[in-house]
Amino acid sequence: MSSGKTPRSNRYSGEAAPGTTATTPSSPSTPPADSSSGSKMEASFGPTFSAVAAGTKAEASSSYKQHRRTPSSSSTLTYSPRDDDDGMPPIGTPRRSDSAISVRSLHSESNMSLRSTFSLHEEEEDTEPQVFAEQPSVKLCCQLCCNVFKDPVITTCGHTFCRRCALTSDKCPVDAAKLTVVVNNIAVAEQIGELFIHCKYGCRATGSAAAGAAASTSTVAGKPGAYEVDPLGCPFTIKLSARKEHEVSCDYRPVRCPNNPSCPPLLTMNLEAHLKECEHIKCPHSKYGCTFIGNQDTYETHLEVCKFEGLKEFLQQTDDRFHEMQLTLAQKDQDIAFLRSMLGKLSEKLDQLEKNLELKFDVLDENQSKLSEDLMEFRRDASMLNDELSHINARLNMGILGSYDPQQIFKCKGTFVGHQGPVWCLCVYSTGDLLFSGSSDKTIKVWDTCTTYKCQKTLEGHDGIVLALCIQGNKLYSGSADCTIIVWDIQTLQKVNTIRAHDNPVCTLVSSHNMLFSGSLKAIKVWDIVGTELKLKKELTGLNHWVRALVASQNHLYSGSYQTIKIWDIRSLECVHVLQTSGGSVYSIAVTNHHIVCGTYENLIHVWDIESKEQVRTLTGHVGTVYALAVISTPDQTKVFSASYDRSLRVWSMDNMICTQTLLRHQGSVTALAVSRGRLFSGAVDSTVKVWTC
Repeated sequence: MSSGKTPRSNRYSGEAAPGTTATTPSSPSTPPADSSSGSKMEASFGPTFSAVAAGTKAEASSSYKQHRRTPSSSSTLTYSPRDDDDGMPPIGTPRRSDSAISVRSLHSESNMSLRSTFSLHEEEEDTEPQVFAEQPSVKLCCQLCCNVFKDPVITTCGHTFCRRCALTSDKCPVDAAKLTVVVNNIAVAEQIGELFIHCKYGCRATGSAAAGAAASTSTVAGKPGAYEVDPLGCPFTIKLSARKEHEVSCDYRPVRCPNNPSCPPLLTMNLEAHLKECEHIKCPHSKYGCTFIGNQDTYETHLEVCKFEGLKEFLQQTDDRFHEMQLTLAQKDQDIAFLRSMLGKLSEKLDQLEKNLELKFDVLDENQSKLSEDLMEFRRDASMLNDELSHINARLNMGILGSYDPQQIFKCKGTFVGHQGPVWCLCVYSTGDLLFSGSSDKTIKVWDTCTTYKCQKTLEGHDGIVLALCIQGNKLYSGSADCTIIVWDIQTLQKVNTIRAHDNPVCTLVSSHNMLFSGSLKAIKVWDIVGTELKLKKELTGLNHWVRALVASQNHLYSGSYQTIKIWDIRSLECVHVLQTSGGSVYSIAVTNHHIVCGTYENLIHVWDIESKEQVRTLTGHVGTVYALAVISTPDQTKVFSASYDRSLRVWSMDNMICTQTLLRHQGSVTALAVSRGRLFSGAVDSTVKVWTC
């Protein structure tokens, strides 16, 4: 060691360091307090020690400056106020015998605390002692943590803070701006790196020794009051930027005896002397079974007689071969791990292929099942056709063909095309074989159903969707969303009158006994037909919702609204019976000789006995609202036709209440039905009208 270091007692071994005495005067190499080096430091960092040495270790490179502490009680620090231009009051510094300065008083009035959200590595770094040799400038302290900057950065507000403080704080304490890191402050970092601190092997925890009571308190960055200068430790002060380089080779760094961990702790400077006296030196061939343990003198004597010494070349070659085998084994283990990973990937791919194959088999089975079902359905249809043909042949042989046969199958014979919107209502004028259709295009088209099968005329007059049609005598009545009823002369196909009928759209029309009935929201109006005029006779109330269905018989009027069918006396216009339904609003009603039938919003068709008014059946099969119902009756059988939102028509036999046929030709919801001379007409949202016959 250089003569510039202050000798002191060995605090581990309890004896004085070699060549030292209990008390030592100040080193003769210590320059005077007003030397150029001290003046230079004072110009850069403020007042310096009264006794500062620029000495360096003889065995280490002098890449950084080291200052030795003079442990005499007369070595105290005297500070003059500095940084007067920053407007802050001078900092009072207590006199200390160990030349250590506390930075805790710089911002003792601050109540800011550090965040505890840092990595373990950063926390470990903060636990290292950091005792400054002299008071740092206030300008080198972070205003958030009140300590010397650690990894200083410049934020968007232009101020400098510790990186950790900037990342864990929301606002700048100066101007309350949001903190965002912009760039490292290299200039401040370099200036902090030039500050002198005590070697960590010259520091101890506060109060760890009895002598600590006489020493002034020091601080560590981030750990106020945790460490102080140890008079028995390393006497050197070093630049903060060079502390690692010094502490790696510091003579006061604690080490363990390499021969025996149970030996007492040592300092690096005492290790060499200890090894000469250590009684736990093992033979270098102990790993092969040599049990020798002794000191340095007996060690050299043992090597001359050790039986393993003559075999050391062979043993070394054996170790080398063993090491090579270990490397080869490790390489093989890596190869096996790689092959296992590849095998795992291949297994995953195989599992995926198996799943895909199973999925394809499932799809194939499903398609095969569908094909089988379709084939069975085709066979049933073929069987039904054969039965029909057999029935027709039997009737031909009997000579009675020509009368209506309810067992015949309905087929689509043609389509009327011309409307520019959905068809909502149909009405047949049997006398002239005319069919009237009302549509969303606000028109009524007149179709010839006997000879030309073409549109005879388009009636225009409504300002809204045509929702209802009805014929009485030679007059056609049309109801619309424009709340009016228009009277048309069927002979001339001209409009003869317009009546403002309701305050809401006219949903349905029906006539009986020279009266016209119109349904709208919660109301049914009864009109006397006088020529081309309509005279309001009465308004039927007590209805709970839209009246979308009206049917008149010889003695009764049937009206449908929300889950209710009301039966009115056609002459007194009084309600004589109420049928409660389920399935939402009633959209359609049909009356046969024995039953009352209604279609509802929720896909159901309810059937009541017309005499007892008891519900006898609920017909299911549709998967959409049942918009319309129609009846074809013969002496032998009665059939009811239903039209639905599900684009289908169904044929129901009222004898056994079963669906005998499903008609699927429309491309949209089927909304309207009409019958005439054994023919069925259907209107749909696809803007077409189809004709069905047996």
